[in-house]
Amino acid sequence: MVSTGAGVAREATRAAIFAPLAAVGRAEVVAQRLADAIQLGLLEQGERLPTEQELGRRFGVATVTAREALESLRSDHLIETRRGRSGGSFVTGSGDDARAALLARLTGTSRVELRDMGLHYSLIASGAAERAATFATPGGVDTLELLVEDGATASGVAARRAENGIRLEVAALSRSARLVSEQVRLQSEFGPLLWIALQDGDVVRGNAARHRRLVEAIGDGAESRARAVVQEQVGWLVDRLLAIREAADR
Repeated sequence: MVSTGAGVAREATRAAIFAPLAAVGRAEVVAQRLADAIQLGLLEQGERLPTEQELGRRFGVATVTAREALESLRSDHLIETRRGRSGGSFVTGSGDDARAALLARLTGTSRVELRDMGLHYSLIASGAAERAATFATPGGVDTLELLVEDGATASGVAARRAENGIRLEVAALSRSARLVSEQVRLQSEFGPLLWIALQDGDVVRGNAARHRRLVEAIGDGAESRARAVVQEQVGWLVDRLLAIREAADR
């Protein structure tokens, strides 16, 4: 039986995967979003994707753009399309080579751009945490704590989903629809790169400890402390990410 925390994390992950694109959609951007999700194992082998029309609606792009993205994924052998009443586009790729694919993307991103992306992510996530400390109910704090503890003992796909769930649950507790929308977008854009830093056991444990401090600050209604915890946490993860990039360059 799936725990409540795992269920929340899974729904949060799907929201991030299929979040509308920030700018005018291109097929390459849609394909990258879906390829990341497949290579990370967030969209599982055998899973049926939404139709072209539904993908277009969710991403906020034309149906023809969604069709071109699916064609790209087929060419990369990440999905296959079956005909008939039970047909559709199904995931055939896996997350086995996720780290290699993400490392290639990481090394193709400049240090300046990574720092800037991290700053944007930190400002949104810490702002959501500050507001969550004001508005969170005891039940909301309990749900957040469950997500944190699920993530602390998880690995692989489950750990990635838990990390998604934590960030989006904090945003939801902020009671700001715009903060939720922006956090969802950033989870799909920058989240996959941050997950590269969460492969090492010591980093995972350090991240969980920071999440626990965040839950405590939100539960105490300590706005400035909640913001500071997230800012320190994201900065620490970005530093780990930059170190990994430097090692890969060498």
